[in-house]
Amino acid sequence: MTLLTPRQGFVQCLSPAGLHRMAWREWGDPSNPRVLLCVHGLTRVGNDFDRLAGALADRYRVVCPDVVGRGASDWLRDPRHYGIGQYVADMVTLLARLDAASVDWVGTSMGGLIGMTLAGQEEAAPRLKLRRMVINDVGPTLDAAALARIGEYLGKPVYFASEDEAIDYVAAISAPFGLRTREQWREITLPVIRPRPAAEGGGLRLHYDPRIGEPFRMFMAEAAADTAAAGEAALWQLYERIGARVLVTRGAQSDLLSAATAQRMADCGPRAQVVEFAGVGHAPMFMHDEQIAVVRQFLLEE
Repeated sequence: MTLLTPRQGFVQCLSPAGLHRMAWREWGDPSNPRVLLCVHGLTRVGNDFDRLAGALADRYRVVCPDVVGRGASDWLRDPRHYGIGQYVADMVTLLARLDAASVDWVGTSMGGLIGMTLAGQEEAAPRLKLRRMVINDVGPTLDAAALARIGEYLGKPVYFASEDEAIDYVAAISAPFGLRTREQWREITLPVIRPRPAAEGGGLRLHYDPRIGEPFRMFMAEAAADTAAAGEAALWQLYERIGARVLVTRGAQSDLLSAATAQRMADCGPRAQVVEFAGVGHAPMFMHDEQIAVVRQFLLEE
């Protein structure tokens, strides 16, 4: 597949600690009223959707942000605001900048939770119509063991002497993505590493603010204290209020989205269509033709 060159943009957003810039990349005709927003997972970047965007740019204005604290976006002054509420507010600001009255959504993991929250909270953007949503390998019920696995590496200082060392690391912690070649691992690694200043030892580092791990660890502590049930119930309520048509994509070996949760998402609320991808865990990356074809068909079918 020939990858298109995206346009880079920035939008100013507001947190309780002040203004911050959120970066976004855009493919397709900027005047196209048909907008597709693609939002990445917890430690990833908008580049994850390069192949999907290239496959849909003929029909959509495809916009892929770097959620604040990641990629080319600013880091927040106060890490306590790294959470779904802030991310939803930032997406509303971006959609206002895009002047999008109607939007389709693809959200992987954290990006799916952001989409569910936005879609279930009409008051967040009362004039915005979410038409179709792809919720990728996430749901209102999250597996505790998978969250613990993510917590083992999230926010820890990791440095690399070379690109190859970084690729090995990403391939190890992200093995469930199910990528098939070294070149594919290189493709998803290069956007998530940055030069490390010589004064700090040189080499390469990961792209994101390590403090995004602080709210995550607080969430895990609440879950361990068995106080997370109310939050899960609230997510189910949001999901059940979604008015868009929904496709849930799941890695058949996912440890975050269970088959039982995916089935419940098919049985209640928007009654999602569910598609599983064999040979993949958490989460499908939409880099393979068969995965892209499923998303394209769902978004474009009349």
